[in-house]
Amino acid sequence: MTADDEIRGTAQGTAPVPLSVLDLVTVGAGRTASDALRTSVALSRLAESRGFNRYWVAEHHSMPGVASSSPAVILAHLAAHTERIRLGSGGVMLPNHAPLVIAEQFGTLEALAPGRVDLGLGRAPGTDGATAAALRRTDTLNEGADDFPQQLAELTRFLDDDFPDGHPYRRIHAVPGPVQATSPGGVQSPHRPPIWLLGSSGFSARLAGVLGLPFAFAHHFSAQNTVPALDLYRESFRPSEVLDAPYALIGVSALATDEEREARRQVLAAALNMVRLRTGRPGLVPTPEEAESYEFSPMERDFITSWNANVIHGTPDEVRTGLDDLQKRTGADELMITANAHSGEIRLRSYELIADAYALPTAP
Repeated sequence: MTADDEIRGTAQGTAPVPLSVLDLVTVGAGRTASDALRTSVALSRLAESRGFNRYWVAEHHSMPGVASSSPAVILAHLAAHTERIRLGSGGVMLPNHAPLVIAEQFGTLEALAPGRVDLGLGRAPGTDGATAAALRRTDTLNEGADDFPQQLAELTRFLDDDFPDGHPYRRIHAVPGPVQATSPGGVQSPHRPPIWLLGSSGFSARLAGVLGLPFAFAHHFSAQNTVPALDLYRESFRPSEVLDAPYALIGVSALATDEEREARRQVLAAALNMVRLRTGRPGLVPTPEEAESYEFSPMERDFITSWNANVIHGTPDEVRTGLDDLQKRTGADELMITANAHSGEIRLRSYELIADAYALPTAP
């Protein structure tokens, strides 16, 4: 399998492009992080059995309702409970970490699950400024983002174990290093996780294009920038050893339920959680009942309307129509669906309904 094949995957059933899963490991009111992580195991197994292309976990910090502060740890656990589906970070926030640490973590993951690990990288902190300062041990929060291309180059060298002679890191090796992969012809070659760049604006789009890397855009919280960023990525793209043509994935917030009213209730609860997060009051994802009884201010109501306009929700057929329309409008090569709801049961049911809507296969 070439790097290009490994990245692109294959569309299943009647889906026009591959469908994947983005897991925020959300924790609902009355639930625990342990509950959320058990849901992640069940969801990864469901995604694998139904033919979803990949399963990514996002890095967030200091958010009680999001238990994904350590993607590498979660991915190792999911690797032990799955066999085929690609697992990855969506993403690791590189400025929060030393490149060598990330190379070691994802080298370990590659050794645990050879040939099915993705390393998605972002340049945002994934949290508020104070928490970012605590993570980075510096008060200069822009420093990490500004140094992102240099950090990326250093990380790539550690992953490939190919610092040139004379480099101060020439004698340093990320262990485990590249796994020796065997081709169908019996030829062995070093293999390490493919790098993806993540973004919500034009910076990473252009960088991914110039470097010839796959690009993942956060449409689920930056919808107004999706088309301009994808256009910039495609215009900037230069063929590389990784890809001979652009490959763009977009993250999409979508929730399918058996009844349309239930979808509206769940989406309202998730939106209330976002209101609280954006106003400095992060907490567990509220129940639909709490959201329905909450007295929204006019400003909060406007935010809810704007936010939910980009959440595809409703019955399975309505969600499929929304996803298909979005894919046509953006030309995305892959849709990565994140389902935000109070309960793990609702999230699991949503992916099952979406799989049914696209006639994705059911594994034995």
